[in-house]
Amino acid sequence: MFKKLVSLMLGLAIGLSACTSSQVGGDAGGVRLIQLPMGYIPNIQYAPFYVAVEKGYFAEAGIELKFDYSFETDGVSLVGAGEFPFAVASGEQVLLARSQGLPVVYTFAWYQQFPISVISAVELNVQTPADLAGQRIALPGLFGANFIGLQALLFSAGLTLADVQVDTIGFNQVESFATGQSDIVIGYTANEPIILRSQKFKLNELRVADYVQLTANGIVSSEKTIAEEPELVSGMALALAKGISYTIAHPEEAYTISLKYVENLANQDKDVQMQILNTSIEFWKAEQIGYSDPQAWENMNELLVKMELIPAPVDLNGAFTNKFVPN
Repeated sequence: MFKKLVSLMLGLAIGLSACTSSQVGGDAGGVRLIQLPMGYIPNIQYAPFYVAVEKGYFAEAGIELKFDYSFETDGVSLVGAGEFPFAVASGEQVLLARSQGLPVVYTFAWYQQFPISVISAVELNVQTPADLAGQRIALPGLFGANFIGLQALLFSAGLTLADVQVDTIGFNQVESFATGQSDIVIGYTANEPIILRSQKFKLNELRVADYVQLTANGIVSSEKTIAEEPELVSGMALALAKGISYTIAHPEEAYTISLKYVENLANQDKDVQMQILNTSIEFWKAEQIGYSDPQAWENMNELLVKMELIPAPVDLNGAFTNKFVPN
């Protein structure tokens, strides 16, 4: 199981050789064009990136971003292979990659908490992780943040997958819950629970972040980029930190800016989209925006070993750094 899952997540896209980072202009002071794998479709949750572009924060750092929303782009593997200087990825992806020898480094914590929730029908009375024992739980598949979050909650209550029944349903959590096919689903805290409540469904919610601190999404770079272009890594971190800070302070304006980047956002319920944005903001706030919590890395390391996704703990000394996080 370990080898199969890791190979699926980390298969190198050998055939991809398009230019992913280039200098625009003929002199050394030109703008750096960077293709950034985002890991998901255009969404209001990417507002800090859109704000940072529109406010000129990336331009100030000499960076022009090209957002890559393709699911076929394995950002972490390509960063490790030197094809991309950066990607948006989560902590478990970094540890999985490093366990396979890829020299990727997490340089900026966008999310300060792990944004996954267990959503359950109220009649089940699931109030704590221990109440999941014996339950039938639906999630997209045995991969990714939803799977990580479920097992983290189970382990927090002394349970394992053997104590529950798991259904893999693809990314259909809202429909499955709404139609009564699944009484418990796993989803993103700033997505499925909000959508279901907007549709007047009653539910209970367990947030993984309330029970265990895990490293979530952030900016991933490589040992090579850090060694050869530290100013670029610092510029990326500073621009995103400014974008996050501005979004936290001005969510309405961030929504307006996002209309330019997210197709059909204007056709969606603004109240729901603002709930999604404001809930996301809860997960971005920090005394020092971008700071990566060492204990969260320790917890993630231990979790992946328990899940048998890595054979032994990864040396965390090279897995993440806070030296590029702006004050």
